[in-house]
Amino acid sequence: MKAIKVWFVAGLVAASSTGCEKILQEQPQSQIVPSYFNSQAGVLGGIAGVYNDIRSQWGTEGFTVEMQAGTDEFIQGASAGTPVPYTYNGLNGSNFGSAWGIVFQDINTLNGVLQYGQTIDLPEATRKQYLAQAKFLRGFWYFYAVQTWGDLPLHTQFITVPSQAASRQPAAQIYEQIIKDLTEAAADLPNTPTAPFLGKAATKPVAQLLLAKAYLTRGWLNNTASDFTQAASICSDIIANKSTYGLDLWQDYGDAFNPTNDYGKETMFVSDHVLDPKYGYYTVGGAAGGGAAQNLSPWFTNWNYPNNSGINSFKNTSGTLVNNGTSGMIRDSYYGRPYVRMRPNSYKWTSGDNAGKSYFLDQAFTNRTVDSRFANSFYTVYISNVSITNAANTANNQRGIGYSTVVGQDTAVWLPDYEVTGAPQFVGTRPFKGIVVPPSLWNNGIFPALKKFMDPSRGANFNDPSTRPCVLYRFADVYMTGAEAYFKAGNTTQAAALINVVRQRAAYRKTNTSAQNAAAVTAMTIQPSDVTLDFILDERSREFFGEWQRWHDLVRTRSLVRRVKAWNPEAAPYVQDFNMLRPIPQYQIDRVVDGPKFPQNPGY
Repeated sequence: MKAIKVWFVAGLVAASSTGCEKILQEQPQSQIVPSYFNSQAGVLGGIAGVYNDIRSQWGTEGFTVEMQAGTDEFIQGASAGTPVPYTYNGLNGSNFGSAWGIVFQDINTLNGVLQYGQTIDLPEATRKQYLAQAKFLRGFWYFYAVQTWGDLPLHTQFITVPSQAASRQPAAQIYEQIIKDLTEAAADLPNTPTAPFLGKAATKPVAQLLLAKAYLTRGWLNNTASDFTQAASICSDIIANKSTYGLDLWQDYGDAFNPTNDYGKETMFVSDHVLDPKYGYYTVGGAAGGGAAQNLSPWFTNWNYPNNSGINSFKNTSGTLVNNGTSGMIRDSYYGRPYVRMRPNSYKWTSGDNAGKSYFLDQAFTNRTVDSRFANSFYTVYISNVSITNAANTANNQRGIGYSTVVGQDTAVWLPDYEVTGAPQFVGTRPFKGIVVPPSLWNNGIFPALKKFMDPSRGANFNDPSTRPCVLYRFADVYMTGAEAYFKAGNTTQAAALINVVRQRAAYRKTNTSAQNAAAVTAMTIQPSDVTLDFILDERSREFFGEWQRWHDLVRTRSLVRRVKAWNPEAAPYVQDFNMLRPIPQYQIDRVVDGPKFPQNPGY
């Protein structure tokens, strides 16, 4: 993808089934006309523009919230903003749908590429590869959209004349088009990234994975056994040919999120973000404002450690943590920006079937001493990055001693995943220089932060957006998608075998001896009888927590309402079956004034 960024064309056609933007209704001035796509530059420009628009969603705030809020995994952070996406209470077309206009703008652009790019003067193999990129991207956007909104406008021809009429076609027709596009794309895409589509752009295995996901999702929708079998077969084929595709799992789960491995063997498909002001997304050193194409995902799940790490914090008579004293941390690039938008769902239920349990620790990340994914996914230890002197007689210093913290050595905040006697200022009877915050003291302002996407490369400009790519698909997803498909096809033996590959990788720790790793593998290995839908969903939490997948996971498996009611205290009172589709944006409905009214999804 990096190689084609130079071809980005602003102002791609917006005249599509969205009913078109008002600027086009009043004064059509599209920069793209059919003849534009009759050249290599035009075709590449159209494709690059669509890749750019993926960047304008993945990694941005509104889109990230839409993909993860209102699930079993996340509840609101202290700075969540509007609670509506988290609770479903009042959710409607005026406060949802950041990607709708982008989706149909891009689909129209891709239709132009496919319709007029057939005759560009290029070698046949090269032209096929370009058109395969366009087919993949059209399938990609339609798949995202049909999962999100259900029935959709279906267009495969390039629209040049603005229209104020639009209609929705059944999801079944959308899936037919998705499967056709992805099947044809997989046939013509190269096995590995090939110029000019370098980095981690679409390749044959990426198209195959998305095709498997489409079959799996359609299978759930219609309870179609053949779709499950097809999805399982595709995933098995990708795994069997992983060396051909240059794909594999890292031995250590944590290495999948090491910035040096962002374009490595486990990464399949990304949305690029680059440190280059010529693209106009931000000024180096000018900080980030959350606008289009800025990757701020490292920080949405980060708590306000510079403000809420008071060195003399204490537990009041109600058992609540009270932040007090000088903060033991200052903002830096390693621990990231404290956006505090959402937090892991560590709410402990006091009644019902899950009394005494939280989703985060007691359902998802249960075997934390063996399974490395909790430790590799969350910050639980914050090392002092500023020296603080705390006199023995300072208010609320209960330790009975005075001391100074040593930068780079002392722990400022420890968030253990179990209860610690004496917290927050003691470990047992031993005074602790920083503060200890066990699960009973976590709240919407202090909690383990997701560290998978952190970007310490910001350096002195740590308020700038991240330049790490957003990884949309990892090779681990091939195993988990295949396992789910085999489960639905009735083959729990093969489902368990695929899940075990992922789980046994998670058992590995660099700090273990060979014997310890072998014992951990045994402890992590499951049997076919262990494979249930809820086990698969829990395993997807462990593997993909925070990776823009959870809402679609729960919708695909028809589990959204059940799982949210079971685990999410904020959304449980409000979530309903109709929430398995998102509301159509109101601007789309308002702009369709010719012919039948554009229908809203039921319940909104």
